[in-house]
Amino acid sequence: MTVSEDLGDELSRLVPPAVDGDERAVQRIIDLIHPAVVRYCRSRVPSTRYPTPEDLAQEISLAVARAIPGYQDQGKPFMAFVYRIAANKIVDARRSQSRDPSLPTETVPDLEVSRDTPESIALEVNACNDVVELLDTLSDKARQIVTLRVFGGYSAEETAEIVGSTAGAVRVAQFRALAKMRETLDNRRQAH
Repeated sequence: MTVSEDLGDELSRLVPPAVDGDERAVQRIIDLIHPAVVRYCRSRVPSTRYPTPEDLAQEISLAVARAIPGYQDQGKPFMAFVYRIAANKIVDARRSQSRDPSLPTETVPDLEVSRDTPESIALEVNACNDVVELLDTLSDKARQIVTLRVFGGYSAEETAEIVGSTAGAVRVAQFRALAKMRETLDNRRQAH
């Protein structure tokens, strides 16, 4: 059994009581989905702008908690419902970012000594932003497939259920999307 199958089974058990108003079930659902939502946001949103991926993940978790009472099982995994909310929140955030030309300022560093050097943090942020830029070259569906398969760890079958496709089509779309990302990356390297 994969991690996502375990998550799916646990969510299947928790969703009905949560829909009926069980606050503990809602909290457990949020605890379970939050790491996947953070990964999804990090793969889609640059960490150099506000709202940050972590801020968006928090907003998405809150939106999911608010939406649970109205949730109706339509035969798809609960995570499809979560990712739909996440995709909508990310679109809203990108619209907001496009209207706001400001950039966040550096925060005052804590007095604690960190193992992370400014250089390593800058390289990590730059790499994340590069991945987001590469993902932005893809269609929405291809981007969602790559995000779910590569960053979310979902199988082709699970991803197919979420995006409403077949496992074979998901594999082909992933192959083509990764090839396009590789080609874009190679072209950028040759240009510099």
